[in-house]
Amino acid sequence: MDMRQLVGRNFARLRAASGLTQEQLAERCGVSQQYISGLEKGKRNPTIVTLYHIAQGLGVSHVELVRED
Repeated sequence: MDMRQLVGRNFARLRAASGLTQEQLAERCGVSQQYISGLEKGKRNPTIVTLYHIAQGLGVSHVELVRED
């Protein structure tokens, strides 16, 4: 499986479960809403640092973003 797709799917699921919009999460993480959208679509290749900040914004471990279902 493509890691970008895996991270995007996990990211979208966790964001929805937290009740946050893309815009709200973008503000928490210090990135743009367009960047969040690209991540969820599997079109972005986030750095480890970005994954860490996103996980913090979601209130989860960074491991949750790369875990296979």
